[in-house]
This record gives sequence, structure tokens and C-alpha cells, in this order.
Amino acid sequence: MKFLLQRLAFYLVTAWAAITINFLIPRLMPGDPVQALIARFQGQLDTSAIDSLKALFGLDKQQSLWEQYTDYWVHLFHGDLGLSFTFFPTPVSEVIAQSLPWTLALVGITTLISFLLGTGIGVFTGWRRGSWMDNLLPVTTFISSIPYFWLGLIAISLFAVKWPLFPADGGYDNSLVPAFDWPFISSALYHGVLPGFTIVLSAVAGWILGMRNMMVTVSSEDYVMVAQAKGLSERRVMFGYAARNAILPNISGFALSLGFIVGGTLLVEMVFSYPGIGYQLFQGVGAKDYPLMQGIFLIITLSVLAANLLADILYMLLDPRTRREA
Repeated sequence: MKFLLQRLAFYLVTAWAAITINFLIPRLMPGDPVQALIARFQGQLDTSAIDSLKALFGLDKQQSLWEQYTDYWVHLFHGDLGLSFTFFPTPVSEVIAQSLPWTLALVGITTLISFLLGTGIGVFTGWRRGSWMDNLLPVTTFISSIPYFWLGLIAISLFAVKWPLFPADGGYDNSLVPAFDWPFISSALYHGVLPGFTIVLSAVAGWILGMRNMMVTVSSEDYVMVAQAKGLSERRVMFGYAARNAILPNISGFALSLGFIVGGTLLVEMVFSYPGIGYQLFQGVGAKDYPLMQGIFLIITLSVLAANLLADILYMLLDPRTRREA
């Protein structure tokens, strides 16, 4: 419990620092974001919209930086992340709420599949090193070394252009209205096959290689040899003694991957024009949409911290030495 409380305190302080930096960065940048927006839209913003933007950035009144900081926290606690410039006047929270499920569904499921598949194959290739399964390593390593945008473009060229089996872009058929019914869900699944396949293909090699190397290292440890000498079954020694300890680095990597799921795989969503949060961030950066970038960075930061906390808890459950050292 002491270890858990220490980690919670650490992550709370880290979250406060990240949110504070997120508040300061736009205000330390040169120029007035509202004037830049007015110039960008060339008179398309009316007076009320300009006043709203000035109020949003605290430019309508002479507030000190501290007063702006406290207001920023009040808005955060009310879930108010401001208005998006790119999708004006849609609130940033609404833009994120619309794009986040797409990223979570696509990147979340494919990350879980690649982790389970790569770790499972890594356990067997490490335990039975020297078998035919080792031949998989050069192939998977070669595929993972291909830059993702090339892999995505090759997949589009083969499976969407040459053999039109899957759509080349988008998250669903544009003729459908988003709804929780089978036609829309089946369309979303169909559009997610190609980007999902490329994510798994490019990510699985890392999990295989990491788990295989750890299994080779752990299988020569004394406690594994003792377990074998006691006559325990090969399956029990492999999973209960070797894999249980060898999986710790993969667990840590998987927890970190969970945090970056929210950020989305930017290149994935760019190549396939997938309507996830990474694609919205790409649009926000191009349009200098500071509220949208701030909101997405905040969500990504908090997600990474939550994933790190989850990794610490899993480590604590899997490795008793962590609790004793605390």
C-alpha cells in the first residue's frame, strides 16, 4: 500500500506539471492567437465570435497570469477545453469526444492483438530456440523495418487498388449516418481492416523479438533448472516459471503502448484518412488550432500517466521484489 501511495503521489505531481506546461506554452508563444485567427479567416468571424475568443483566452480583461491559471483549472474541472479554430465554433471537448472512440477502437484492438500474438509467439520461439520457429524472426524483423507510411501505401496499392478488397480511406461508408446499428458497425469494421492489419503487421515483430530474447535469458536461470529437475511438466515450467518473469519488460512496454493509443498512430490515420484523434491533431497543427492541440496533448499526457500507473500496479502484482524495495 505504501508503494501504491508513493506512485499515486508521483503521478499526481507529474500530472500537475504537465497541465501547467500545457497552460504556459501557448501563452509564452509570440503573437496574439485571436488576431492570427481573425487574419486567417479574413473577416469571416463576426464581432461576437471575436469577443468570445478573446474571453476564452483571457484577453478581454487585464488578468494576471496567476488569475488566468486559476481560471484554466476551473475550466478544466468543468470539462471546458475551449473552442476549436479548425471546427469553429465546436467545443474542443466535443471534437475529441467524436474522434477518440475511432482511435481507441482501431489502435486499441490492434495493439492488444499484436501484443498477445507477438508475446505468445515469442514465448514458444524463446523456449524452443533453434527450431523452425526461429525462421520467423528475420521475416517479421524485415517487415517491421519498413517505414509505416510505405507499408500503408503498399497495402492500399495491393488491397484497395489492384485488388479492390477493402476501402482505401475513411472510417465508414459516407452514405451511412453514424449510429449504433449493424450496417454502420459492419461498415466501420470493414474500413478498419486494412489499417488494422498494417498496424499489427508492423508492431508484432517487436513483441516477438523482445519476448524471445527474454525467454532465452530466463530459461537458463537457476530457478527454471530447479523446476525442471523437480520433474514439473514442461508446460508449467515454461509458463509458470520462465514466461512469468520474462514477460515483465513486455508488460511495461504494453502499458506504455496503452498510453499512446489515445494519441493514435498519426501516420496510420494520415495515410488512411482515418477519423481518429491523431488525424484531428494533424489538422489542428496545420491550422495552428491552439485550443485543439492543447486539449489533445492534455488527453494524451493524462493517458500516458494512467498507463504508467497501470504498469506499476502490474509490476507490483507480478514481481514481489517491487513491493519489498518500496
